[in-house]
Amino acid sequence: MRLLRRSRPALLALSIIAGACLHSTGAKADEIRDIVVAGGCFWCVEADFERVQGVKEAVSGYTGGNVANPTYKQVTGGGTGHYEAVRISYDSDSINRNQLYDLFFRSIDPTDPDGQFCDRGQSYATAIFVSNAAERAAAEEAKADAEAELGQEIVTPILDAKPFYEAEDYHQDYYKGTNRVLTRFGPIQQAEAYKRYREGCRRDARIEELWGSDAPFLTN
Repeated sequence: MRLLRRSRPALLALSIIAGACLHSTGAKADEIRDIVVAGGCFWCVEADFERVQGVKEAVSGYTGGNVANPTYKQVTGGGTGHYEAVRISYDSDSINRNQLYDLFFRSIDPTDPDGQFCDRGQSYATAIFVSNAAERAAAEEAKADAEAELGQEIVTPILDAKPFYEAEDYHQDYYKGTNRVLTRFGPIQQAEAYKRYREGCRRDARIEELWGSDAPFLTN
């Protein structure tokens, strides 16, 4: 197993936990902070980070571009400059931004500049959006650690934050939705459609190929 400068077993023991304890309830409002990341399909990033202890909420949206209140069709159609992104709100007493950035890099293919897995194009590229010097320093440190561990160039940029626009309601918590949607497999529940999409896109297969046992969110 590759080793991080910070102890990886301790990081994962702190960050990933099953069941009802995932979302602790005692945090004060001033302890809740946000990071914004783009990791390809926002359904997948949201599903991954809502499993992390100390994460209060992950919201799918769009950022990085210059079009106000964009729609999914506009963003995926190109030309807006926006990324599919996720705003992750977390209890800073339970987990810190450095640990979240470490997890983020190991949940994506940070060597791909042109999208993620089967989703191609700028709107599906990876990025971290930072609002201040402390966030930038943490993101740069996590990027350097991940690059040293992986032994390959990481192309994920660290960009100045721009307005974050929440995606349409039907994108939120898509991975656990109970509505029936029409797919090439016929009409099935959203949760099953998400599972088949993730498998068909080979997201976990590629992440495991890159990160091996250091990949924190493998579903198999």
